[in-house]
Amino acid sequence: MAHDIATVTRRYKFAASHRLHCDRLSAAENVRVFGKCNNPNGHGHNYVLFVTVRGRIRPDSGAVVDGATIDRIVNECVVKRFDHTDLNLDPGFANQTTTGENLVRFVWELLVKEMPDVELDKVGLIETRDNYFEYRGEAVACR
Repeated sequence: MAHDIATVTRRYKFAASHRLHCDRLSAAENVRVFGKCNNPNGHGHNYVLFVTVRGRIRPDSGAVVDGATIDRIVNECVVKRFDHTDLNLDPGFANQTTTGENLVRFVWELLVKEMPDVELDKVGLIETRDNYFEYRGEAVACR
């Protein structure tokens, strides 16, 4: 069944701190929009990252991709870069706020061209018990 397509999701963890703050907003607006997450001293999270790839099930192995290959890519491109860092100091956030939405989109951008013989399907990110972000890299019209 050479035409069978499947997805594979791998899970990763990293811990990072950040401060939600937007220079375009006043101090009062930042507090209103970001609340306690605008603390000048920052705060941290133990992030859980889900990376889902899509591809053909290979007839030789019965697998879409070698998990060790995906692990190496995600660890080199994402985990080593962000683990135990202040996200606000990362050059990738020089012109954007370190929201979960921006982080999950940035992770996508770091990984999308690195995947061997598979397509990056989606990236999911758990920031807190109540906050989950997901990005698929597609343009979506919002109203």
